[in-house]
Amino acid sequence: MENIAIIELNDGALKLSIFKTNNGKFRLVEEKEQSFRLGEEIAADELMRPKTRNDILEVLKIYRKMIETYKVEKIVAVASSILQNARNYRGFIEEVYNNTGINFAVLSEEEFVRYIYTSSVNSIDTSKGIIINVNPYSTNVIKYNRRTIIASETLDVGSVNLLTDNNNEKRSYEDMLAIVKSRIKASQIKSLVDEDMNFIGTGSAFVSIGRIAKKIARYPLDLDNNYEITKEVLDKTANFVSGLELEKVGKIKGIADADAVRVLSSLAIVKACFAELEMNAVTVSTANLRDGLALTNVTIPVQEKFNDLLTNSLENYYEFIKDEHSNNADVYSMALVLFKQLKVMHKLPRFYVKPLRIASFMYDSGKNINFDNYTKHGFDAILYSGINGVNHRELLIAGFICLCQDLDNFSLNDWIKYKDILTEEDLDAVRKLGVIVKLADALNASKKNVITDVVCDILGDSIIMKTVIDTGVNVNFEIMEGMKVAPAYKKVYKKSLQII
Repeated sequence: MENIAIIELNDGALKLSIFKTNNGKFRLVEEKEQSFRLGEEIAADELMRPKTRNDILEVLKIYRKMIETYKVEKIVAVASSILQNARNYRGFIEEVYNNTGINFAVLSEEEFVRYIYTSSVNSIDTSKGIIINVNPYSTNVIKYNRRTIIASETLDVGSVNLLTDNNNEKRSYEDMLAIVKSRIKASQIKSLVDEDMNFIGTGSAFVSIGRIAKKIARYPLDLDNNYEITKEVLDKTANFVSGLELEKVGKIKGIADADAVRVLSSLAIVKACFAELEMNAVTVSTANLRDGLALTNVTIPVQEKFNDLLTNSLENYYEFIKDEHSNNADVYSMALVLFKQLKVMHKLPRFYVKPLRIASFMYDSGKNINFDNYTKHGFDAILYSGINGVNHRELLIAGFICLCQDLDNFSLNDWIKYKDILTEEDLDAVRKLGVIVKLADALNASKKNVITDVVCDILGDSIIMKTVIDTGVNVNFEIMEGMKVAPAYKKVYKKSLQII
């Protein structure tokens, strides 16, 4: 196991992120950020001012000590291309290296696009689409198909430089909207759009807009990644924000001060994209440069790792919480076997396989919160685990499946909170699948993976579950534990369960 540090210097901040990595997986363990108005300085003077240089250098010295504390083996330090607009940037990079040993690389536009693309396609599970990334001084539009970048275009307007004109006068929302529309019309971006195109929005601009949109829509989940902003909700959000004073925007929960200043210009960019590209919805991705750099710098090639986004996400979670007694993979495998064998009983479509995969792989995730009634705590553990490759409905269902390992945990009042996301069929499914996960856990009770398969026979009001084992293996303990699930099975499936 090794640690990797990623340092980013952009127009507004200096960030440090430290990851643990192991077997091609990674986990964020530390993050620090200091704000600097570097972009404004360089735009005004074409120089990095002495005080800013000294302040950044002092922070980097502290970051270096933190890196040594975490015994980091690899440092990746990047600066945004705006740094090149400062006439003294080369001297600054040399000074940093001489004092800290940190060697900054200034990212080209092509490199930046590639990192954002890598991060985006590994946060949202869609095989093709268009990524729109709003930056402070530009907006990237990236078309991809089957995990390959097909084309990309960059507009020279972003959430910062769109705010004011050449005389540093603030632009109105209508003026900003018109400027972005004209830029799109003058570009080749429209030619990138095909019918039934999926749109992904990345960057803090989309995250901030999504958070406001969720409040307006009274969305019950506090999850940023994979939230879909429809045209209708975006229009309501734009009308709401355009009528607020800047101070009130900054008071909206979840919106940072720096982002509050840029919300209106960000909205203008997003609204213009909706209008000119005839978008009906965009899916918010929390993808960022940091994650793109982390994904690129782990040892196994990205293309190999992420053909199945959900599987990798589950394995990435598991890599850093497992111990020598963990049997999550065995419970997962048995749950899928039971889903197939009990198909005639549960009558659920394949849609529920993904939520079942999550719930069974993370069946004991609540133990990280509190061992007592861990199945109940597993709901929150799953919901806020950062698992990728599923939408919000699938993630919610997985959480309720985990909770329903103990049917007494289920509360209809809790379910009603999410009535706009979940369906009546989901209500039936989580109870049935919760029993399946509990049974899969029981059939792995000794954590020896002694049962390789099961075969089910339905006889009137009973179901006989025959265990398949290797010769000479004793599964009496698994059968005893499995029979403890029989009352819950009968309650949900309306049949008696017998395991032999």
